[in-house]
Amino acid sequence: MAKKRPVSKPLNGRVALVAGATRGAGRGIARALGEAGATVFCTGRSVKGKPSPYKRPETIDETAAMIKAAGGSAIASRVDHTNEKEVQSLFRRILRAHKRIDIVVDSVAGEDPMMGTYGFLWQADLGNAEAIFRQAVISRIITAKHAALAMMPARRGIIIEITENDMIGGGGNPMSQTAKMAQKVLPLFWAAELAPHGIAVMAVTPGFLRSESMLQHLGVTEETWREAGKQDPNFLASESPLFVGRAIAALAADPKVRDRTGMLFGSWELGRDYGLADYDGRRPDWGRHKIDFSVLPREWTDLFRRGATLELKWLSTLAARTRKFKAKIP
Repeated sequence: MAKKRPVSKPLNGRVALVAGATRGAGRGIARALGEAGATVFCTGRSVKGKPSPYKRPETIDETAAMIKAAGGSAIASRVDHTNEKEVQSLFRRILRAHKRIDIVVDSVAGEDPMMGTYGFLWQADLGNAEAIFRQAVISRIITAKHAALAMMPARRGIIIEITENDMIGGGGNPMSQTAKMAQKVLPLFWAAELAPHGIAVMAVTPGFLRSESMLQHLGVTEETWREAGKQDPNFLASESPLFVGRAIAALAADPKVRDRTGMLFGSWELGRDYGLADYDGRRPDWGRHKIDFSVLPREWTDLFRRGATLELKWLSTLAARTRKFKAKIP
């Protein structure tokens, strides 16, 4: 009988923090980092007995239990990432217990219902605007700040912001658009600031994600998800949260990861680069998927076309200006 190949654990000895590990991409990322051998701190606000403000049942305790059941090491820790004192205390506890922090991934507010409404600028409900910015932007800055401070003495580490879409756009209202853009552009600035300290920073987006809430919305389960292809053919190109997690685990294990700092990646691009598969052996590739726009309102398709045209013009103009500015720097 042939011997089983030992399972690769490229992140053995590394310590990771996944903020927003309760559900969706955050849970998948935490599981994949544990699968790769890292000790994973799973943080969020939802714990046993104190359910999500989103009124969903998932908890960080469940995420940690999944990692442990698969043979990994995980610690669930309730943290409100909008509270700087709580975040600072979290990093102190990690450093006190493990003397290091290697990987920080932030997926906080990835599926916040406050950002889920769709509408044009003139239709925007601004009642929750400040709460959205605190949850989806300020919390990210707080966590990244203290991640950087914790990593700088060792001159190593990787910080990853989880976002939506691999272009500038993302989100369906002015508040979510602002948050998603910030999650893509801030890593670009932070990468330049932290490069002298040996820390890489980037943004990563999943493809069409089979999160718990998306499965519920479509009336299917992870076991029956293909049935939702009857409602939306694009869903047949979807990925499980574990796939984007494996993409991030591969990034974290890459000795040349600093060459990627500042960039925005899709899980599917990283999947191609690192030869990754989802848990079922599929190789989802949202970037190569031919989107069926017939399931969307025509006005959305027209908006996407106009937006893409303007974005290309905008980016080309900025690229030319940036080249001129760089040429002036001594």
